[in-house]
Amino acid sequence: MTKTAKNTPSFWQRNALGLVLFAIFAVFLWGQILAGHASWNDELLTHGYSPVTLAAYLRSGHFISATFENWESEFLQMGMYVLLTVWLRQHGSAESRPFHEDKEVIEDGPTPWPVRMGGWWARLYASSLTIAFAFLFVGSFVLHAVGSWRHELDERHLAGQPPIGILEHLSGTTFWFESLQNWQSEFLAVLAIVMLSIFLRQDKSPESKPLAAPHSQTGA
Repeated sequence: MTKTAKNTPSFWQRNALGLVLFAIFAVFLWGQILAGHASWNDELLTHGYSPVTLAAYLRSGHFISATFENWESEFLQMGMYVLLTVWLRQHGSAESRPFHEDKEVIEDGPTPWPVRMGGWWARLYASSLTIAFAFLFVGSFVLHAVGSWRHELDERHLAGQPPIGILEHLSGTTFWFESLQNWQSEFLAVLAIVMLSIFLRQDKSPESKPLAAPHSQTGA
C-alpha cells in the first residue's frame, strides 16, 4: 500500500461530523415523536376520545406544528448569521471575520462548476448558502403555520368550540408566541458563542481561537 493510500481518510473519517450529527438528530427526533405521541394521546383520553396510532399522529397538527416550529427558528438563525457575518464584525470573537483580512486561501482541487460558468450562475452561487437557508426557513414557517392551525382546530374540537380559518389563527397570539419564543432563544445562543469565544477556548475546535491567541484577536 502506498504512503498516499495510507494517509487517505476513510469514508467514515471524511464524513464523521455529518454522520454523528445526523445520528444525534435522528435519535432526538424519534424521542420527540414517541413523547409527543404519548402526550397527545393522554390529552385525547382526558377528553374522552380514543388514542391515535403513531402514523396518524405524524399527520397531526400537534406533531407538524411542534417540529417545524423549531426547524423554522434554526434555519432563521443560521441564515441570518451567515448573512450578518458578511458585513458585521465582533472584535476578539472567533466567530467574526478579521478586520484586516489577507487574500483568501483556496486549497487545490476542482473549482465548482457555477464559478467556472461565470455570469448569473456565479452570482447565484455566491449567495447560495443564504438562499438555501431562506428557502428552508420559508418552507418550515409555512408548515409550522399550517400545523399550528390544525392543532388549534383539534384543541377547539376537544373543547367543543367552533373551528376558525387559518388567517384568523395567524392573526392571533398563539402562532406568534410559538415562533417568537424560539426565535429569541436562537439569537441568544448565537450571541453567546460570538461573545464567549472572545475569552474562552476549546482546544482544537474550529469554533475557537488557538489557546495562546490573545483575547483581542478577531477570527479563529
